[in-house]
Amino acid sequence: MNHSVPDVDVAIIGGGPAGSSMAGYLAKAGLKCVVLESENMPREKIGESLVPSSTRILRDLGFLPKMEAAGFPRKYGAAWTAASGASTYSHDFDGLSARTGADIRFEEREKDTGQKYTWHVDRGKFDLMLLQHANALGAQVYQGVNVSGVDLEADPGFAAVKYSIGGKQMSTTCRIAVDASGRKTLMGNQMKWKVKDPVFDQYAIHTWFEGYDRTAMAFKDGMKDYIFIHFLPITNSWVWQIPISDAVTSVGVVTQKKNFAAKREDREKFFWDCIKTRPEFFEALKKSKRLRPFKDEGDYSYAMKQISADRLIMIGDAARFVDPIFSTGVSIALTCSQFGHKDILQAMETGNFKHSAFKEYETSLKRGVVNWFNFIRVYYRLNVLFTAFITDPRYRLDVIQLLQGDVYEEKEPPVLTKMRAMVSEVERNPKHVWHKLLGDLTANVFAETAETMA
Repeated sequence: MNHSVPDVDVAIIGGGPAGSSMAGYLAKAGLKCVVLESENMPREKIGESLVPSSTRILRDLGFLPKMEAAGFPRKYGAAWTAASGASTYSHDFDGLSARTGADIRFEEREKDTGQKYTWHVDRGKFDLMLLQHANALGAQVYQGVNVSGVDLEADPGFAAVKYSIGGKQMSTTCRIAVDASGRKTLMGNQMKWKVKDPVFDQYAIHTWFEGYDRTAMAFKDGMKDYIFIHFLPITNSWVWQIPISDAVTSVGVVTQKKNFAAKREDREKFFWDCIKTRPEFFEALKKSKRLRPFKDEGDYSYAMKQISADRLIMIGDAARFVDPIFSTGVSIALTCSQFGHKDILQAMETGNFKHSAFKEYETSLKRGVVNWFNFIRVYYRLNVLFTAFITDPRYRLDVIQLLQGDVYEEKEPPVLTKMRAMVSEVERNPKHVWHKLLGDLTANVFAETAETMA
């Protein structure tokens, strides 16, 4: 074996959006990289709605023309609904007015991303397209490769990614290994760094429907292709409504594990029981045709004690997974590559592959994820506060900035500080008009997790 030159500069484990975008960045920069994907794409995947911050990365990679050509539904905005006529939403506080519905249009902050819309995507098609694009840029791509682990000390200065193809055990040496294995969290499990959130134990059951009238829950014109989040009367539970094509809509119920039925047939009943709590939604959805079997997902939120080490960085869902209520999954995956590839290029230039070489990436990602955690916990603790802030001109643009995925530049955006302070005020005062609206996820549920990521 030649110990002076590795097989590749960078070996990337996983070919989802995180791995593909990382491969694209590195291949464009002239590095020799390989992507080892365990599945044969296309494959079904949730996380079908993008946020505007993704546009910058897709533009960097020269991928926007392919997005336009693919004909994915354009996503101009987002909306949140609660049961109409709910008296609990009739109160005002500190100049804020609660609403049963709230919406945003991304064009309100168009200058941030250069266009008025992002997209909803069939993830099977989108992920395959992005992986093929990375290959076209020069990355080697192999599918159906089952990676079993990484030896970070295989040779001085090298790592070795171990995998099997056709039952044959093999390995590839590299200067840097990138774990983009998704929620399999290959290196998080190998290194015993994974920390599951003890409270945010969300589960989802979801499927696709054909022929659903997407205007059924709209409260304004022009909302047909918005993403909708419908609040449910079950605590900490909600439904997504995401356009996939002109005729197909993805619908999923998200709730805590304690509400989730154990038996599969009971889960389907649970899905429909949840939908029935929003009668207008149920009446429209039952007229449509279900296209896929129900599928469930669990263990929604976790973090890692660390997301880089000597010769290793972890990106996308392999590094953390945050409750997906604001459609952040793909955005965070792409942003990991945007930040992480810079440290990798710098490491290749300097020859320093120690943990310290990836400090900038780790700091930026952790800052953003902690902001997401704090934003989501405020949201769950007091939904009415979110709808009030999104409809108030004093705060609207700042909240839209958060919803765009721009959470990495500041330790804590001022609007988020304000929201957290108001939640604390409501918590302390049992006579507050909003106190009875508090969810059971307290304002400090992420304290321990956030500290591990700070």
